[in-house]
Amino acid sequence: MKAVLIYDGECPVCVKAVGWVRARARPETFEFLSCHSESFPTRFPSIEKDACLRAMHLVLPDRTVLAGERAVPEILVRLPRYRFAARFFGLPGAGIFSRVFYRWFAGHRYRLAGFFFPVGGGRDRKEH
Repeated sequence: MKAVLIYDGECPVCVKAVGWVRARARPETFEFLSCHSESFPTRFPSIEKDACLRAMHLVLPDRTVLAGERAVPEILVRLPRYRFAARFFGLPGAGIFSRVFYRWFAGHRYRLAGFFFPVGGGRDRKEH
């Protein structure tokens, strides 16, 4: 069974990040689902849309839900050439650093999208 990566399909940074994961994952590893899709609320009623807009969510095959910085190492473990990077999240202090960085980045992603992807960058988009 595949893990389901749920993301904000209207966020340019999120779409690029999912594209990066998709390009490196084996086809049987992930299903990708925008929280704006029609099937999202019925398939995952326990995940509020507002929470999805604040952070990506990874639903594991056993139905465990990991959000934001907790999802990142689990995503990396599933990417054959990037498994080693997941180990960095186990280092002392890595949890605090990743939580702070992820929340800051997620809160500023539309502004950052305008900087990194200027065409249709998203500066006009309300931040979540």
